[in-house]
Amino acid sequence: MRIIRTAFLLGVLTLFLMMVGQYFGGRNGMTLGLGIAICTNAFAYFFSDKIALLSSGARPVSREELPRLYAVMERLAAKANIAVPKLYVIPEAAPNAFATGRNPRHASVAVTEGLLQLMNDDELEGVIAHELSHVRNYDILISSVAATLAGAITWIAHWGLWFGSSDRDDRERGGGGILGLLLFFLAPLAAMLLQLGLSRQREFSADETGARMVGQPYGLMSALQKLGAYNQRIPTTSLSPSTSALCIVKPLFGGGTMSSLFSTHPPLEKRIQALREMTVTPER
Repeated sequence: MRIIRTAFLLGVLTLFLMMVGQYFGGRNGMTLGLGIAICTNAFAYFFSDKIALLSSGARPVSREELPRLYAVMERLAAKANIAVPKLYVIPEAAPNAFATGRNPRHASVAVTEGLLQLMNDDELEGVIAHELSHVRNYDILISSVAATLAGAITWIAHWGLWFGSSDRDDRERGGGGILGLLLFFLAPLAAMLLQLGLSRQREFSADETGARMVGQPYGLMSALQKLGAYNQRIPTTSLSPSTSALCIVKPLFGGGTMSSLFSTHPPLEKRIQALREMTVTPER
């Protein structure tokens, strides 16, 4: 069901992009919108992982430095039947983790120093299983596509208002300038909400897949409770807001909190409740 929802949301974003492009520029606008999406997706596909790791200050670590982390990662990667991702540590007291990379063969997992200090073995296993689920499910690629489609919609809506409208448009549509003004504000908002909906579905799916990978949901449930509590008290200093969407829980940046409507993560209470209601059959 979540795969169907993901495909549906990506399809809606693509169609929305084409509609906005067609409104402002006709067939040429539609083609321009798709061209922008293809170019930005290609950039995100090849370089988004490097940007996320660089911006967070993550450094690669060896097996000798963190044998505990490597042992958990290698065991779960074997269960998931994927290559062991490159491992990074972020010099950050707030506990968190994220996965990035265009596919399982080019994946990286980064954890903060705070997470390694806070989690017991079962909780660390739950967190790593969650991140490996993102890798195995190609969630990073999907989120990159969604983000760039939403960005293309925003770009076309803003520039199309100034360069795509004309007197001919107003005559043919009768008040098309008002509709264009509405699209200027509503198209980016709608694209963002669809993108956020997709992000929330990915988190639920990674929780479920991670619990099945481990064979039980209790380690991840306990980890999410700790992560939620500590990230409400410890502001994040290393991660950027653009990287926060990749994290297992929403970081605290020290400012005011936005409405849950605009959050990239579903409420932790709902995620924990979904795990509690699962019937887990361990993966073989």
